[in-house]
Amino acid sequence: MTDDLADKSCKPCEGGIPPLSSEQAQKLLQGLHADWSMTDDGRSIRRRFEFPAYSRTLGFANAVAWIAIAEGHHPVLTLEYGACTVEYWTHAVDGLTDNDFICAAKIDRLPGLE
Repeated sequence: MTDDLADKSCKPCEGGIPPLSSEQAQKLLQGLHADWSMTDDGRSIRRRFEFPAYSRTLGFANAVAWIAIAEGHHPVLTLEYGACTVEYWTHAVDGLTDNDFICAAKIDRLPGLE
């Protein structure tokens, strides 16, 4: 399923649609790397990525930024010395949409993230 999601492109979302239901989101979450999790309120997904050096963390953050710009869908990135946490939700609907899972799947495809 990750490959299917990663092959899709985000669609502009200006609101006016409901967020995914918990069941829909859980189904899409199963198609991502197991380290992605849904927040307790069910409104976002997040994953923490760890790296051996700050330079690798910054390189990863720049790769995520490139995906975000290409897709027009931007996560919250929290950078630390050897880690970056990525959190996605669709602000316009205050919850999850397919776009969040598409971007997460694209991140899962980045090289070196076994």
